[in-house]
Amino acid sequence: MPIVRDPLEPKISLWHFLAFYLRFLREREGLSLTQCGKIIGVARSTVSNIEAGRQRPQENQLVKLDAKYATGTLLQLLLWYARNSHDPDWGRQFMRYEERADSLRLYHGKTIPRPFQTEQYMRALTQAGTPGDAEDTFARRLARQQALLEREMPPFFYVVLDEGVLGSGVGGAQVMKAQLVHLRQMMDLSNIIIRFIPPSAGAHEGFDGPFQIISMEDRDVAYAGAQYGGRLIETPGDIRKLWAMFDRIGAKALPEDASRALVEQYLEQYT
Repeated sequence: MPIVRDPLEPKISLWHFLAFYLRFLREREGLSLTQCGKIIGVARSTVSNIEAGRQRPQENQLVKLDAKYATGTLLQLLLWYARNSHDPDWGRQFMRYEERADSLRLYHGKTIPRPFQTEQYMRALTQAGTPGDAEDTFARRLARQQALLEREMPPFFYVVLDEGVLGSGVGGAQVMKAQLVHLRQMMDLSNIIIRFIPPSAGAHEGFDGPFQIISMEDRDVAYAGAQYGGRLIETPGDIRKLWAMFDRIGAKALPEDASRALVEQYLEQYT
C-alpha cells in the first residue's frame, strides 16, 4: 500500500518549506526513508513525519544532513529562522505538542486555564471572546481539553494563578461556584499542583501575559499568549528564560495547602 502523506504546502511557513526541502534533498540523493533515518539516528516513521510536517527536526539531526547533502549549514540556518519567525500554522503544531506532553507548567493571570475549566465556564468565556463563532470555538476547546485529560497517562500539571481568577465572576455566581468546586477537587489529584499568587505579592513578571512550558520526552517547547493570538517558542535559549521566569513567579505564590484553603474561602461566598 502506498504511503499517504498529509498535504504539504511550502508557502505556508518556513516549517513547511523546511519539511518540503528535506524530502527534496533525500529523494535527489536517492535515499530511502530508512536510509535517511540511519543517518540521523531515528526510525523510518520519524523521517516520514518530519518530511510531512507532523514532527519538527532537531538541530543535531540537521547537522548530519547538512554534512550528507553538502549543504554547508543551510539546513541548520533554515531551522533557526523557522524557530524565530511567526508560524501561521502554530496552533496545529501546539496541539501536537500537548498530545505528547509529559508535563505542563502554566501561568495564568486572568482566567482558570482551559484544562481545568467546567463546560459552563468555558462556554461563558467563549461567548464573551468569540460571540460570532462561539459554538464552533467551544466545541474545539472542549475536544482539546478532553484529549489532554483523558489520556491513558495524563500529564503532570504545575499551575500558578493570580488570586484574582477566583473572584472574576465569569458566567455568574452559579457558574463560578461550580467552577471553584471542580477546581478544588482537581487540586487533590496527584498529578496536579495549583498555587495562587495573592495581591499582596505585588508586581511580578507574569503581568506581561500567560504562558506555558510543555515538556516532552525529548525536549521542551513553550507558548506565550497574547490578545490577538499567541506564539509557539522553540528556541532553547528563550525556553530557558521562561523556565527561570516561571520559577520567579512561583516563588511569590502561596503553598499548596494555603492555596486549597484560599479556594475554599472563595467558595464560602456562594453558600
